[in-house]
Amino acid sequence: MTNPGTSTSVATTIDTANAERAGAVVGYLPAGFPDLRTSVDAAVALAENGVDVIELGLPYSDPVMDGPVIQRAAEESLANGFRVAQVFDAVDQITDRVDVPVLVMTYWNPVLRYGVERFADDLVAAGASGLITPDLIPDEGRAWIDASERTGLDRVFLAAPSSTDARMEQAVRSSRGFVYAVSTMGVTGARVGVDTAARTVVSRLRDAGVERTCVGLGISTADQVREVLEYADGAIIGSAFVRALADLGVQGVADRAADLTSGAVRG
Repeated sequence: MTNPGTSTSVATTIDTANAERAGAVVGYLPAGFPDLRTSVDAAVALAENGVDVIELGLPYSDPVMDGPVIQRAAEESLANGFRVAQVFDAVDQITDRVDVPVLVMTYWNPVLRYGVERFADDLVAAGASGLITPDLIPDEGRAWIDASERTGLDRVFLAAPSSTDARMEQAVRSSRGFVYAVSTMGVTGARVGVDTAARTVVSRLRDAGVERTCVGLGISTADQVREVLEYADGAIIGSAFVRALADLGVQGVADRAADLTSGAVRG
């Protein structure tokens, strides 16, 4: 179980962002899209334009939680020959260039196939801070919990509007870094409004004793970032950055990050 006194780079980064600004911004991009070098440059652009934590996606052939924008990017990455081991190369290159925590977001099957202990060791060697595992629940994640305890890596589990109180408490007890609060039922993708269900999920996590929770799925404007940071510790942005990269390249990602992170500045 998580040691309440444990301090991680992700936790410290989120705490600092909340002390100095309205909260943290977590930015997602898939590794290897449109190619490995560009994906690294784009992640660095996020960090250089106000993003506090990078969420680097491991492309997967069956991304059940991802919307069409991220699915297409993952498909292109895989079609261009991306392999699991290259995510460690990407992390290593990103952390060599910017001092920002990098969490790898991955479905569980690639970790199992690679080997849980080996995956954890290679994450540490690359300089990653930990994993976000959207399809792994804590009571089925003993192997990862043990590996992350051994290596000190963060483990971010999810809580959704459909989560029972017991699941909420389990996510809080088992996560390290933060708990990922899913703001809406369904897949990722920019939406006109961030669901009011997000406030309820965060409130329930607070009742369960969460220290840090970041809201993801559907955030695409600075106003939405500002709204989420009124009640959460961080705002997670994905599809908006992936679309910017697909349409406008690395400079588009930089411009989009500068715009969206302005929502974390206290007025």
